[in-house]
Amino acid sequence: MKEEIAKFFKGDLMDDMETLQKYSRDASLFTVFPKLIAFPKDSEDVKNIVKWVSDNKVKYPDLSITARSAGTDMTGGPLGESIILDFTKYMNRLISFDSQKMEITVLPGMYYRDFEKIVSEKKLMLPSYPASKSICAIGGMFANNSGGEKSLRYGKTENYIMSSKIVLSDGNEYEIRKEENNQNFLGEIYKNLKELIKTNEAIIKKAKPNVSKNSAGYYIWNAWNGKNIDLNKLLVGSQGTLGITTEITFQLVSIVENTRLVVIYLNDFNKISELVNEVLKYDPESLESYDDKTLKIAIKFFTSFLKGRGLWGSLKFAWSFWPDLFMLLKHGFPKIVVLAELSGTQEDINKKYFGLKKYLDRENIFSRISKTKTDTQKYWDIRHESFNLLRKHVKGKKTAPFIDDVIVRPEFLPKFLPELENILSLYPELEHTIAGHPGDGNFHIIPLVDINDQKIGKDVLEVSEKVYDLVKKYNGSITAEHNDGIVRTPYLSKMYSREVIEIFQKIKNIFDPKNIFNPGKKVEGTKEYIFSHLTVK
Repeated sequence: MKEEIAKFFKGDLMDDMETLQKYSRDASLFTVFPKLIAFPKDSEDVKNIVKWVSDNKVKYPDLSITARSAGTDMTGGPLGESIILDFTKYMNRLISFDSQKMEITVLPGMYYRDFEKIVSEKKLMLPSYPASKSICAIGGMFANNSGGEKSLRYGKTENYIMSSKIVLSDGNEYEIRKEENNQNFLGEIYKNLKELIKTNEAIIKKAKPNVSKNSAGYYIWNAWNGKNIDLNKLLVGSQGTLGITTEITFQLVSIVENTRLVVIYLNDFNKISELVNEVLKYDPESLESYDDKTLKIAIKFFTSFLKGRGLWGSLKFAWSFWPDLFMLLKHGFPKIVVLAELSGTQEDINKKYFGLKKYLDRENIFSRISKTKTDTQKYWDIRHESFNLLRKHVKGKKTAPFIDDVIVRPEFLPKFLPELENILSLYPELEHTIAGHPGDGNFHIIPLVDINDQKIGKDVLEVSEKVYDLVKKYNGSITAEHNDGIVRTPYLSKMYSREVIEIFQKIKNIFDPKNIFNPGKKVEGTKEYIFSHLTVK
């Protein structure tokens, strides 16, 4: 296979064991060994390898292509058993940037940290960045329709796609804009999609999850307005199962520079819905949270936050936690810490906090507001780095994300969160942290497991069933941001009827009739595949 591809492929091809081992993992709990890693130089390489795979699918029935950028996915989305296309080596740069129009065009392998440096110099941002923004890449953000701390106010990546270039299964590259394109194979896709959606419009409408964010299945509801299809809104979040993205143009927004965090300490979950409603009155930039376990991890590994700050920076950073230490000594560890980011002039922020504090004092809820940007940033450091701290510092155990992205409407949280904890309490071997976005009702549960514990494989399947049944009980979604991948595709039937699952399969067939793009994600995944490819069993 490698020799045949090398005849037309300008980029690098690697199949040594060390490289295959590296690409058999992402940030999920799976190991899936590929056959070949390809590093395309440009879109011509992508087109040519797609054509070759399509032409040789009969000769090599197991042939497929899985696109990969930074490999930070927690679902197994960029793992595959055939060819992996890594975009970070060559297809990783800026194409154009117009700060006046607030538009930027980049290649999918560009790291978000490099992207952010460019746009932030003009006081602009792509607000759908995830907590992993320091290590993730743009292609993954597109593939997963990423969201994060700013999504409460700004929405997910789908809202910022102006156009994209996609190599479809016929091996040609197409530019996708909001208006429909009736040329050749792409025209057939539009025609068949419209026929499918119109025929099943009542079923599709009834199946729409009643939550503010959802990444489960193909999100048809965003793409169809009753007359036309915005194909980018179907491609974003499709995890490379419908085509391979080679270029993306984003609309940016201005950075709101003056913000402060209100740090709120809750002793239980009973008041969280009421608190969310109160905070939303003040139009927050974001509304985040993390639990007591996350806070304890941050304290335990506090020295990790001091690296690279220098002596004076470390002392200043450490001293900034004195008010928090005082609150902990006085009131004890909270069950959950809520971060409400208020914006505006300093006078605006003070007025908003004064209004919010009236409610907090009345309910005997303790809080403080950050005084400086450094004071504000430390809380984001805890929120962003807790997952990495777990991965780096806890010996003999590994992070095992598999129920990491559930969402229910915020009004259900006082009942949902204790019931979730009751399920997890039955599995003491699944030490875990909870953090997330209470403004949306979206929480990330990250278990920490003993890699030698033989019960883990059974636990993954059992706990997934129980937690997703609980999500179904409260009419939520099993994934708000992180997508399906290997880990959740078999559980889509918890949310959707057999008819809707069949519609998803038909969408896949319209785009990819030979099943060459990232098989086993979004459709046709199995629990047996989950169990057989767990890194821990």
